[in-house]
Amino acid sequence: MPEEKVWSVVELLKTTTAFFIDKKIDEPRLSAELLLGRVLGLQRLQLYLDHERPVTPSELVAFRAACRERMQGRPVQYIAGEAFFYGYRFFVDERVLIPRPETELVLEHAMERLAASGLASAQSPSILDIGTGSGSIAITLALRLPGARLTAADVSAAALNVARCNADAHGVSERITFVEADALDSSFAEKVGGSFDLVISNPPYIPEAEWATLQEEVKRYEPKLALVAPVGFEYYERIVAAAPALLGKGGVLCFELHADGAAGVRALLGSGFGGIEVMQDYNKLDRALSCISA
Repeated sequence: MPEEKVWSVVELLKTTTAFFIDKKIDEPRLSAELLLGRVLGLQRLQLYLDHERPVTPSELVAFRAACRERMQGRPVQYIAGEAFFYGYRFFVDERVLIPRPETELVLEHAMERLAASGLASAQSPSILDIGTGSGSIAITLALRLPGARLTAADVSAAALNVARCNADAHGVSERITFVEADALDSSFAEKVGGSFDLVISNPPYIPEAEWATLQEEVKRYEPKLALVAPVGFEYYERIVAAAPALLGKGGVLCFELHADGAAGVRALLGSGFGGIEVMQDYNKLDRALSCISA
């Protein structure tokens, strides 16, 4: 029996990427990199720095098993157990949404609005992240704003466990308070506190009627609780209603938006907010809305 080919890292990456492209797998190169990196215990950059490294037979078996999972539709981030947000590495699994690049733009927009707010506390702000999931927003804010104190709220205890793990991994646990609370609950503001300088949220905003139109792997693997609201505006409505109790005067409220949600959210704000701004994403779709508490 002939011996099986000994693959180098670079050969395996090229071949697997081409195979994923042929099979119409989303993000083929990223999938190959994350899966092989997971098996070898290497970061993506290290794969290329050590590109001639031979892959052992046992590593090849593990890599092929991971590729089979990807072929079955399981998101590569869940197979690899990691996703990257704003350049930082986060542990993820089916308990939390996979962080999206568009949300990085929302985060940037919120930081810009906070810096321009004129608040005396903008150098050491108090921040509330509603629907924290993996903790990617709250933890990134803690890393980018070393003086900030954060509260990260989520209705899912399972998601909060993931967020705590990520906060520990990034060394910011002491500056983040995690709260299990539902933004739709009338007692939400009481549970999380108030007088925040920034309230930021990527809430569930996909209407139930749109669920069937989503990618199959999203519907099959990602938590529906974090994605869908019956009509789509329920969380915006409740957070805006709670905002007077959550925000101090001049505080910033920032939402991630459904692609066609800007007009509806703007209509909710009324006279209690000024300085309304809408930011578009890479595809020229409305992605973030921010405003200032009057």
